[in-house]
Amino acid sequence: MDEQQARAWLATAVEEARTGLAEGGIPVGAALYGPDGALLGRGRNRRVQDDDPSTHAETAAFRAAGRQRTYRGTTMVTTLSPCWYCSGLVRQFGISRVVIGEAGTFHGGHDWLAGHGVEVVLVDDPGCVAMMRAFIEDNPELWNEDIGA
Repeated sequence: MDEQQARAWLATAVEEARTGLAEGGIPVGAALYGPDGALLGRGRNRRVQDDDPSTHAETAAFRAAGRQRTYRGTTMVTTLSPCWYCSGLVRQFGISRVVIGEAGTFHGGHDWLAGHGVEVVLVDDPGCVAMMRAFIEDNPELWNEDIGA
């Protein structure tokens, strides 16, 4: 996958993260794209807004995509390295690729995914890094709750 395409798809996830932040939630966004490049679903971390600890950005995008006959060839795009829960979702359903905005503020399960045949594209986007750093600095207790610390 070329960097221009990865950044274009990442923009969808960034929009979701910004919306989540504006709602008082955790600024992580995601989108699921089909093998043909069609946007299947998008979502954001809504654990605060919905009082539901299972509504991570990747699960919200996955749910919004609805049932697919297969997930082979699909790409999960996320602003932040996926946690173990979301990494498990990618692996369980055979999602082929994960595009990650940044992994500096949180290093989730993307190395494990790569080790199991999932293509991992780490964009290292300065905007994603800045958004998460500011959020963590301003909301350390909420962030630690979200990552299970």
